[in-house]
Amino acid sequence: MSPQSTAPHRRSGPGRPAPPARRRGSPAAQLSTTVLLLAVAGYFLLPIWWLLVSSTKSNGDLFGTNGFWFGSSIRIADNLAKVFNHSDGAFTRWLLNSLLYCGVGALVATLIAGMAGYALAKYPFKGREGVFALILGAVLIPPPLLALPLYLLASATGIVNTYWSVLIPSAVTPFGVYLARVYAAASVPDELTDAARVDGAGELRIFFTIGLRLMSPALVTIYLFQFVGIWNNFFLPLMMLADDKLWPLTLGLYFWNSQLRDQPWYDLVVTGSLISVIPLCIAFLTMQRFWRSGLSAGSLKT
Repeated sequence: MSPQSTAPHRRSGPGRPAPPARRRGSPAAQLSTTVLLLAVAGYFLLPIWWLLVSSTKSNGDLFGTNGFWFGSSIRIADNLAKVFNHSDGAFTRWLLNSLLYCGVGALVATLIAGMAGYALAKYPFKGREGVFALILGAVLIPPPLLALPLYLLASATGIVNTYWSVLIPSAVTPFGVYLARVYAAASVPDELTDAARVDGAGELRIFFTIGLRLMSPALVTIYLFQFVGIWNNFFLPLMMLADDKLWPLTLGLYFWNSQLRDQPWYDLVVTGSLISVIPLCIAFLTMQRFWRSGLSAGSLKT
């Protein structure tokens, strides 16, 4: 008997042939892919590295040393103290304002978008597709174009230069409604909601106990997108807010940066910019497990 005939055959189950071996690319293709991914990662991480290194320098080292390496001394503690103590702690107030605008605005926007998307996906009514087309059209409008109309509306209602002038526009996200509608149609089965109605559950209870849980990956995505959008929003607060006690971080750092011609505040602006990135990183790191949990939803066939 030949050695080939005595070798055991790999099988994945009774009567089933073994699956074909997974093909691997050539070493040259793997190397080129790795180099390309490292180049892309470096492209995105290099500005963050510059920001991290620059926040450890004094004003003199910022212009007298290599921009991508540390200076003669590490002054990160001194720079942090200067940032939080400058102008009677204005940076802390701006940071709290940004957290308020982003936290409350993104939460309300996510809830409204989830409810609107669920209604558009699960409740047939006359003109539903027209409403959805109107929402899609709103997605195509750049947000800066809405700043002046929003200012006129806020001025007519008397909420200019208040927290509400930024919070109310932040609670609306057409893209979030679109994403919630698409995800609700795919992830919330009609049989489940019909069974809940048969058991006597009301529509609000069905939405909050069934719909929200099944739509949680999409809702987390909406929250993160809205959080980042509000955090980076600059033009709307610039139009609405005149009182520096109501400014978010973006507007406060812009004010510091505009004073560089008269005051040597480079270390304040750079260190403050580094601090402004940290909440975004925390938001993504803490919510990524909820985000990834629904990426494979529906990929397995039972």
